Amino acid sequence: MWTFVDTHLLLCFLILFSSSFLLPVFSSLSLSCKLRTKFHLNGLDKAGDVVLGGLFEVHYISVFPEFSFTSEPNQPSCQGFDPLGFKQVQTMAFAINEINRNPNLLPNVTLGYSLYDNCASLGISLSASLSMASGQEEQFLLDETCVGAPPVLGIVGDPFSTFTIAMSSVISLYKLPIVSYFATCPCLSNRQRFPSFFRTIPSDTFQVRAMIQILNHFDWTWVGLLVSDDDYGLHAAQSFQSDMGQSGGGCLAYTEILPWGNDPAEFRRIVDVMKKSTARVVILFAYESHMINLMQEMVRQNVTGLQWLGSEAWTTFAVLETRQLMPYLGGALTIAIRRGEIPGLRDFLLQIRPELNYNNSYGNNMVNQFWEHTFQCRFAPPPAGWVEAGGALCTGQEDLENVETEFLDVSDLRPEYNVYKAVYALAYALDNMLQCEPGRGPFSGNSCASFQSLEPWQLVHYLQKVNFTTSFGDQVSFDENGDVLPIYDIMNWQWLPDGQIKVQTVGEVKKSVSKGDELILDEGKIFWNFESKKPPRSVCSESCPPGTRMARKKGQPECCFDCVPCSEGKISNKTDSMECTSCPEDFWSSPQRDHCVPKKIEFLSYHEPLGICLTTTSLLGTFICAIVLGIFFHHHSTPMVRANNSELSFLLLVSLKLCFLCSLLFIGRPRLWTCQLRHAAFGVCFVLCVSCILVKTMVVLAVFKASKPGGGASLKWFGAVQQRGTVLVLTSIQAVICTAWLVSSSPTPHKNTEYHNDKIVYECVVGSTVGFAVLLGYIGLLAILSFLLAFLARNLPDNFNEAKLITFSMLIFCAVWVAFVPAYVNSPSKYADAVEVFAILASSFGLLVALFGPKCYIILLRPERNTRKAIMGRGTTKS
Repeated sequence: MWTFVDTHLLLCFLILFSSSFLLPVFSSLSLSCKLRTKFHLNGLDKAGDVVLGGLFEVHYISVFPEFSFTSEPNQPSCQGFDPLGFKQVQTMAFAINEINRNPNLLPNVTLGYSLYDNCASLGISLSASLSMASGQEEQFLLDETCVGAPPVLGIVGDPFSTFTIAMSSVISLYKLPIVSYFATCPCLSNRQRFPSFFRTIPSDTFQVRAMIQILNHFDWTWVGLLVSDDDYGLHAAQSFQSDMGQSGGGCLAYTEILPWGNDPAEFRRIVDVMKKSTARVVILFAYESHMINLMQEMVRQNVTGLQWLGSEAWTTFAVLETRQLMPYLGGALTIAIRRGEIPGLRDFLLQIRPELNYNNSYGNNMVNQFWEHTFQCRFAPPPAGWVEAGGALCTGQEDLENVETEFLDVSDLRPEYNVYKAVYALAYALDNMLQCEPGRGPFSGNSCASFQSLEPWQLVHYLQKVNFTTSFGDQVSFDENGDVLPIYDIMNWQWLPDGQIKVQTVGEVKKSVSKGDELILDEGKIFWNFESKKPPRSVCSESCPPGTRMARKKGQPECCFDCVPCSEGKISNKTDSMECTSCPEDFWSSPQRDHCVPKKIEFLSYHEPLGICLTTTSLLGTFICAIVLGIFFHHHSTPMVRANNSELSFLLLVSLKLCFLCSLLFIGRPRLWTCQLRHAAFGVCFVLCVSCILVKTMVVLAVFKASKPGGGASLKWFGAVQQRGTVLVLTSIQAVICTAWLVSSSPTPHKNTEYHNDKIVYECVVGSTVGFAVLLGYIGLLAILSFLLAFLARNLPDNFNEAKLITFSMLIFCAVWVAFVPAYVNSPSKYADAVEVFAILASSFGLLVALFGPKCYIILLRPERNTRKAIMGRGTTKS
């Protein structure tokens, strides 16, 4: 697919070749090439056995006119002289001079150079690269095969990624090695597209990862991104969008593309976006010209309170280090190229002198331009009106040491150090190539390169394998993509109390084979341009505390979310949890939802008020039964005790006592034996009790019938043995029912979590509902039968008619158990057991009071009525 660079490059080709700027014309009469015309470029040249080329940004503004088809085309105008760019030019010249003086590196070979200014223009950069690849001489001879050594054997540059992409696309056709010192676009690592490209600066792929590490270190998850409108910025934006999502390092609040040139309306719009955004951190991937225009608008709108994080391009932003801009840029953190030291460079720079006899109608002499910029003078002939306006003429005798200029500052060499390493990489590759022993070479037939016919692709082969250490101690080698082992310094723009500005190294980020990407920061050295003197907070949404989970806001980046509390039974014990996790089965979430706690255990306990009341009542009933039993035993010879079968009365009291005691089995933590025993004991005890009442009722009816003429025979069926046998048989039937129930589907303890999510209710499941229903039904059948028989005998003519007491007691008993069934079914958890205990106690007390209360009253309080005459006396007859 065609990209912006491809289209732009195609247009450049059409312009360059259609205008015949560089068209060799071969003559049939002589083996020579002639240039129709040539580019007039701003540069420096030095002859040598082997020439290295270089491309630098000496001017950062260019006015490039339309191409003309005249014999002398209009020349581009370069404006805005950059001393740092010129220092990079001189660094390359110094490195070549140093190599030429080194007897151990390229002996008997003199290096030359052709260094050009790209004027921050793609057209000029491409023109210069084509000139270095094809030559600028009017005429040069070729051998019989029309093959000769190229004008340059390698190129150092270009600093711009877009320019380098265009240049490499063309120069790769010549297989000419290019070593860039400043082009960082990740796309240049594509060996298929750029087979001869190398660089001594890390790729933006690593720079983006380094910035993301800084963002993660300070928990900056909500940032803005400003990029230049070229490959450098657009590829960085693409890398940020992909890498931030993969690493979970945060989100981009906005991404804005800074236009080339001064577009006030667009910069005003971009600054408005920055003002309205809640992002306090702004990442910048752009060049000096973009930053100047942006800061003008920032100052105009007085936008402060932002934390800047700049790319390595900020290394050259010395023009922004002013007191006027420090309220806006103070505290900025920038990625910087690795700083290095180049011994002897300052002395070399001090030896620069202008060429007073330089005669060029275009004035393309970088040294003279530097001199005019540094000393604010002009060489003759000066511009019209220059002298009249008070401008000085340059003499060439000015002293560089007497003027303040950053050109002579060699304490912070960064791009220059990369230039230095690039030149040495080419030199070591050439040295290795020339030291090849015939018959042991890497090329076809084990051949070596010939100095008389050097080929650029041969140097590419050796450049790929170059490995050396600089005088500063840094190792230089290239991987399979032509990239060096990445390392960056982290700089901080500091505004000192005395008003001075200092850019200080506060850390580094590097990649090592053993540890991978490694960030080292000395936070104590960082200056923060905020009142708190601490790193700012830059988040779209504050972190969700434990006990909550993140819920994405619809239509917004993933860093914008709401904190939703975890639901019951779920927890999150980490900050910014994406989801809540369920607690284990026997655990429940704490009130803060940040950890699981054991569920509360609930059962009818002896220690809670309800359990204490029921236990007390049960023991009270047992105690009363014991007292009544004692009273009856003490007065067992009295008519009141002996009447109505004293043996059954004693058995009834014992059964009532057991009924009171069996209620205790329903209190306490359910266990297997208590679950099995509680209903069986309850069923058998109550059947025993009701059976005794039933037999007593039947005895009363039999006695009354025997008192009538001819009824004496009925008493033989209700002797003591028959009474005991009847009670035993009726009770045994219930015992058989309980045994069958326990064997077929025994009640078991169960942890029930359906009543309350945060509680475990220990209860006894009945196992077989049919068995439980049969047990209760049998008790109810006996109770109803007893009630009916007692009801029929209620009006018997006795002074003390026990049938009335039995009727009343059975009425209480049936009423309690009829009310028990719906109450039991609808009572949750432990309250079902409490209802059953209450029914047992109520019915037991009802029987105890109704049957034995009147008798105890007579025995203890009305002994005069406890006589045979009083009991067997005539009843009151109706007249």
